[in-house]
Amino acid sequence: MDLVLKSFQKTNLFDFVRTFSIPIGIMILIAMMVIPLSPWQLDILFTSNLLVSLLVLMVALQTFRPLDFSSFPTVLLFATVLRLGLNVASTRVILKDGHGGTGSAGKIIEAFGEFVMSGSYAVGLFVFAILVIINLIVITKGAGRVSEVAARFTLDAMPGKQMAIDADLNAGIIDSEEAKFRRKDIAKEGEFYGAMDGAAKFVKGDAVAGILILVINIIGGLVIGSVQHDLTLNESAETYILLTVGDGLVAQIPSLLLAMATATIVTRISSDNNDLAGQISSQMGLSRAWIPVSAVLLLFGLVPGMPNSLFLIGSFISGLVAWFISKNDQNSPSNEEEQKEKEDDEPGKIDIEEVSDNSSISLDLGYGLISMVDSDDKKNSGPLISKITGIRKQVSKELGFVIPNVRVKDDLSLEANSYKIKIGHTIVAEDKIYADRKLAMPGDDTQLKIQGIQVKDPSFGLDAYWIEKHMVSKAEANHYMVIDPEAVIGTHLNQILLKYAGELLSQDDVQFLLDNLSKVNPQLVQSVVPKLIPLHHLTIILRNLLVERLPINDLKKILEALSNLSDKKLTPDELSELVRPAISSLLIQKISSVNEPLNVCTFNPDFEQM
Repeated sequence: MDLVLKSFQKTNLFDFVRTFSIPIGIMILIAMMVIPLSPWQLDILFTSNLLVSLLVLMVALQTFRPLDFSSFPTVLLFATVLRLGLNVASTRVILKDGHGGTGSAGKIIEAFGEFVMSGSYAVGLFVFAILVIINLIVITKGAGRVSEVAARFTLDAMPGKQMAIDADLNAGIIDSEEAKFRRKDIAKEGEFYGAMDGAAKFVKGDAVAGILILVINIIGGLVIGSVQHDLTLNESAETYILLTVGDGLVAQIPSLLLAMATATIVTRISSDNNDLAGQISSQMGLSRAWIPVSAVLLLFGLVPGMPNSLFLIGSFISGLVAWFISKNDQNSPSNEEEQKEKEDDEPGKIDIEEVSDNSSISLDLGYGLISMVDSDDKKNSGPLISKITGIRKQVSKELGFVIPNVRVKDDLSLEANSYKIKIGHTIVAEDKIYADRKLAMPGDDTQLKIQGIQVKDPSFGLDAYWIEKHMVSKAEANHYMVIDPEAVIGTHLNQILLKYAGELLSQDDVQFLLDNLSKVNPQLVQSVVPKLIPLHHLTIILRNLLVERLPINDLKKILEALSNLSDKKLTPDELSELVRPAISSLLIQKISSVNEPLNVCTFNPDFEQM
């Protein structure tokens, strides 16, 4: 047995069975449609079918959100095929051996038929018809419609959800790992509801097939019993209708359970804390809702001619439930939490989150600039967030490491049109802009002085004017360069990121760069860090390069240069100076293109000797 498990790369028998249970199950389904089954085998399979349907329904009821049962569409397909395969097998047995009596198709079919029919063909047929109507017209049709709408709405909402994730990521509310997880969750949600839209058709087709199989079994049984086995029409009806109704019921009940599971899944509203029972009990367990119910039942109980005792008992029970709920609410942990929150909100109470901020970069805005962050279109983020995203990508590509998220938040202590940029807890820049205006900067050919609020450009310190939007055309006609307010903040932020890049690089960032490089040059990374140079020394070296506006894109050349200098006992600052020649090509690219000559200045040899 161990040899078999090893050959399939399985550690234990449970993993082996779990892996091959579906292929084996499919083979059994195909076999039961072709190979005749005995009555006791049918009993086992019908019991298994009922067990599977109940299990699926219970799992659907216990999930917190639909995606927790993401395999449901596939499970629904296999359960439907299992039931149809059983119908084929039972039809063969009923038509072939039904003349031998009601027990010829197994105990379960006989028991269901006798229990429901109660000696009357009409009762059995009507009960079966009602079950089919409930399944097909009510539950299946409703679940199918909800699946279609949910699939369409989910797919339509995906772009907006993606943009919301990007906005949260840029604002520093979530990290990259959380953003990646949420994006995968959205993709799974779209796939799930798309699959459910098609899976609902399985349930509907199964209900229709049940009706057709019932008709075929009754007609076929009457014909075969009368023609082949010389039974009277009454004897044929007595046997074949009982078996057919029993077969239909033993198939329709699991079908109804699966239809209920389908409807439960597609109508479920996601919850992080409660399963379906918890959701319903928490939302319907309102004492103020049960008290009117008790009062109305009490009124019915006082009306002459009504079954007063039943209504009065119902009124008493409803009132008792309302009392228990009210008492439970008073002692519930939620009330204690609310009381604790009230205590926390007392004047003088300080929360640690109010005084600590672990963001590497933050942009604080006055309340007059919040409109630049928000967007009326839910599918798109605000203009400032989009601008910051582009700047982070641009600077990250230029410097060679991923710039941390910029946390954008409002600060009521600032003036309405003010903003400040912080690196860690240190304010490194602050200025004032106007969200409802545009910044006009005069060019070399500008002669006309335009009307507006005269300021200094926050990025370059040049004279500029905040002008009304209706004056943009006039300003451009007079050779002014007109800039949107979000571009003003973006340009200012871009300069700050370049200036303080050395402070933004952390040891975690350096380790991430090393891990990425080790995928291509593992030996180089292992031979340098930490054998020759510790991680914190390498971080200091890279920070020194960034302070001098030198990119660290080519980490491979930097490590090779450091490996050549390993025999010298040098400080990180000295190593930083000696590494510069290794990235000289990157320095030249910043000031000249490949095809253009580079003008240089040289000292007189006599001057060099001084």
